[in-house]
Amino acid sequence: MHRFDFTGGTAVVTGAAGGIGAALAHGLARRGSDLILLDRDGGRLEAVAGELRAAGRTVQTYQVDLADGPATAAVAELIRDRHPRIRLLVNNAGVALGGRFDEVTFDEFNWVVEVNFRAVAQLTHALLPALKAEPGAHLVTISSLFGLIAPPGQVAYSASKFAVRGFTEALRHELSPDGIGVTCVHPGGVRTRIAADARVGSGVDRAQFEDGRRRFERLLTIDPATAAEVILRGVARRRGRVLIGWSARLPDLLARIAPVGHGRLLTAAGRAETRRSEAAGRARTPA
Repeated sequence: MHRFDFTGGTAVVTGAAGGIGAALAHGLARRGSDLILLDRDGGRLEAVAGELRAAGRTVQTYQVDLADGPATAAVAELIRDRHPRIRLLVNNAGVALGGRFDEVTFDEFNWVVEVNFRAVAQLTHALLPALKAEPGAHLVTISSLFGLIAPPGQVAYSASKFAVRGFTEALRHELSPDGIGVTCVHPGGVRTRIAADARVGSGVDRAQFEDGRRRFERLLTIDPATAAEVILRGVARRRGRVLIGWSARLPDLLARIAPVGHGRLLTAAGRAETRRSEAAGRARTPA
């Protein structure tokens, strides 16, 4: 399959109001793509679009909550009607939920699955005719480090991201005869708002959750712009799988070597990293 050509094509990006989505929008604009951007936060979405329009790109925005299936279907129909040919679809939007399976309600669990998986499948299904109509089109889904490993306290998130991974891998085989490239992305510790914006399960101890969130956020060191460039280079080269950072590559390797026992190794490594971070913080604090 030949290299992907960004120039002059229409790219759809979900979750484009910040983080990796906004960085992808800027990277695509620099490469000459016209943009269709989706997000539930209309104000931040328009701020990103304004920056891109000022740089001379054609940008359309749609404010939509992807947890709402009928609203997602309506937006997808609008996009398909207005843009019968789409060169790139990036399913980037995602949400997180803190808590063990027995600490969250099923509605809370389902909210994560609705946004992280159902919306991905729904938008892809609705826009697939437009991708097939554009020679050399490409599809990207953003899975996660937690689509490679499944730690405790992340049952909903991991379930949704493993589902995205399986969905994407099967689609890669199905769409290859149509000349459509398919990439599944597994970001490691990218510095986005997903941890800060995560919902807390109804049965979760808030103090413990906040402590865990602070420790987790210290591991988010990769700039979203760096992550976006890695993704777009992977798309250009038609890579089927893109892992971002050692925080994704090392767990992936451990999961391959020790499919069951890797959890203990990662837990020990995480505790060691937390101790190092706390020691560094104390060293920087004046006496």
